Amino acid sequence: MDAVRLRRLNRWQAEDLSEDLADLFVESSVAAPGEEFRGREEFLRRLADDVRLPGFDMLIAETEALAGCAYGFPVPRDGSWWQGFDGPLPQNIEQLTASGHLFAIAETLVHPHGQTRGLARHLQEHLLADHESSLGVTLVDPSHGAARAAFEAWGWQEVGQVRRSLPGPTVLRALVLRLGQRTAEHPDGLAHNARTQRSE
Repeated sequence: MDAVRLRRLNRWQAEDLSEDLADLFVESSVAAPGEEFRGREEFLRRLADDVRLPGFDMLIAETEALAGCAYGFPVPRDGSWWQGFDGPLPQNIEQLTASGHLFAIAETLVHPHGQTRGLARHLQEHLLADHESSLGVTLVDPSHGAARAAFEAWGWQEVGQVRRSLPGPTVLRALVLRLGQRTAEHPDGLAHNARTQRSE
């Protein structure tokens, strides 16, 4: 990790680097033969949509070349990001959403041949810490078993599923990354203080 440099990109810089990021997406994904081009195009479409969201933020990791990236945006306080959640939303997540302490990680890419163990988790945690987030959230296509396994290996936990309209899969797995220390008082790792309590 000592040889890795982290650099923040704004939306215009991310757009300028989009072709390199799409190449990294292809290199880091396990696509069926012949599916690489379609996956690359879908990634570019998602990136073009995401960079326009309020609060978009991206971190890239560089060695001699582009080694990884993570990007996302703050979850809106109005709860719209959770629309389609199957069942009641856990109260602590609802409180953190309303207080603006959630950050959605939209994409995490790491070059598969890099000598940077833990880079994906490092990028995610750095991005979340920069936004003073109490919780990271992401949505994963359940058919992408390798992606889900990777997120779970990085410490993410499933909290339910979200139904989204097309394009894309209609049901996605909602995962969270808790950043706080787990204690007897807060076994979920989420500290509830005056800043994260919803007013009655």
